[in-house]
Amino acid sequence: MATPVVLVHGWGGSFESTWQRSGFTDLLTDAGRTVIGVDLLGHGEAPKPHDPEAYADLTTRVIDQLPPEPVDAIGFSLGAITLLRLATTQPHRFRRLVLAGIGSTLFDDDDAGTQRLVDALEGRGDPDDNLSRMFVNYAHQPGNDPVALTAVMKRARGPRFTTGSLSTVTVPTLVVIGDKDFAGPGDPLVAALPGATLKVLRNVDHFATPEAFGFIDAALDFIGAVPS
Repeated sequence: MATPVVLVHGWGGSFESTWQRSGFTDLLTDAGRTVIGVDLLGHGEAPKPHDPEAYADLTTRVIDQLPPEPVDAIGFSLGAITLLRLATTQPHRFRRLVLAGIGSTLFDDDDAGTQRLVDALEGRGDPDDNLSRMFVNYAHQPGNDPVALTAVMKRARGPRFTTGSLSTVTVPTLVVIGDKDFAGPGDPLVAALPGATLKVLRNVDHFATPEAFGFIDAALDFIGAVPS
């Protein structure tokens, strides 16, 4: 029986907007794969609490939908971070991992960038800060709850990722990141993961990654889900 595929979106997205709308789920179905879509807390069809403390452990929504057998899992941005966090403690739950839109910033000790986004979401941002404006625009997409998404951004982040904590992620992993992505480069993350390879997408920024043909082809090929 073919391995199920778990899909986890990024901040401000949802299973529908990130994976279904682009046709990515159709490609997996055509390849004979069962798709398990996850809406992270605060997103999509999931509950949307306004208290940052409610978001201390985003892995719960993923764990609740995992079958007993190992899965292939594909995550973008916050979804990739969530899958990686889970894989540090429960690598046996995965056969293969695809992590898109994350890289060297995982190891940053400076929270100034996050605070900059929170300030923008709460109306205190620099109007000339293009990145912050994009996050604000995502928060106000139809179906989103900007207060809940701000709470997600303000959550306690838990232990920092380190080369030590990532050494437990022994599952084969593909890191996919655009060369224009603010979260990159991906090399430090790949170096910290025992079984990781890197795919760099040329002229692709963070937000364009899930729909980039290079990402789609690489992800499907890595998990062996090439449509017939």
